[in-house]
Amino acid sequence: MSQDFTFHIKRIRFDENYRPADNTRATTNFANLARGESRQQNLRNALTMIANRFNTLAHWDNPTADRYAVELDIITGELSLGTSEEVDTFPAIEILKTTIVDKQTDKRIDGMVGNNFSSYVRDYDFSVWLSEHNKDRTEFGIPEGFGDLHGKLFKLFVNSEAYREIFDKPPVICLSVSSSKVYRRTENQHPVLGVEYENDESSLTDFYFGKMGMKVRYFMPPHAVAPLAFYFSGDLLSDYTDLELISAISTMETFQKIYRPEIYNANSPAGQRYQPSLKHQDFSLTRIVYDREERSRLAVEQGKFTEEHFIKPYQALLRDWSAHYSL
Repeated sequence: MSQDFTFHIKRIRFDENYRPADNTRATTNFANLARGESRQQNLRNALTMIANRFNTLAHWDNPTADRYAVELDIITGELSLGTSEEVDTFPAIEILKTTIVDKQTDKRIDGMVGNNFSSYVRDYDFSVWLSEHNKDRTEFGIPEGFGDLHGKLFKLFVNSEAYREIFDKPPVICLSVSSSKVYRRTENQHPVLGVEYENDESSLTDFYFGKMGMKVRYFMPPHAVAPLAFYFSGDLLSDYTDLELISAISTMETFQKIYRPEIYNANSPAGQRYQPSLKHQDFSLTRIVYDREERSRLAVEQGKFTEEHFIKPYQALLRDWSAHYSL
């Protein structure tokens, strides 16, 4: 039986009129905001926060702090699992693409691709497979082969003809730092990314993204209160322009202020030695409605959906492909 794994890309604008597609993960940052009675106000406020943060960081030749606008597109990588008999598709990966609009010159400038990262298979790995593996264990453990399939699917996506036709740089994913780790401030400082932090021990997320071929560095941008984790391949500091980096910071710091205000909207900044905590009480809330408990519950539901509609039906096909796929 011949087989072919290929990606096709779909794009949809993320603005105040955005409504999630039926197959979009409900826990994804952008999709979660677009639900409920406050959906349009949530989206409008989040987009305003992104634009304001961008202009604060891109302060040169920008005296009134309103030179730039930021547009966001949701990029969905749909995986086609083809055999000689049939072809099925599954929405394997979603990321965000930013476009910077310079209102002074009337130019459109490519921003960062990546930013947010959404994956049904990751839901399955963490909320189903990892959970079941540790259900009756007294000591936390990682199952053999954990993250292998997901990592290879991500590499296939980034190296696909569909991706390379549209984007000329690999994605950068920007996430929250881990609340289980301690981070230490270094002397290294970048004009846009800010002060670099380091930790002594990799997190499970670092391990998982390593399977995707990505390294991590932690930076606390100017005027921020906590470092962000930047996952990338190549060279984060030299492969991307200042405006690309600012587009990633402004987008993802906004999402983190909404979803993890205890860390990213705290009223005092991280110090020399920093351990983030969701139990921190001295923070401010954004004017955006968000249900974190629902988000945790939905992650489990989405993991089970993936198991039922992707992992189990194509188990043999996925196992065979994964065993032979290499870059």
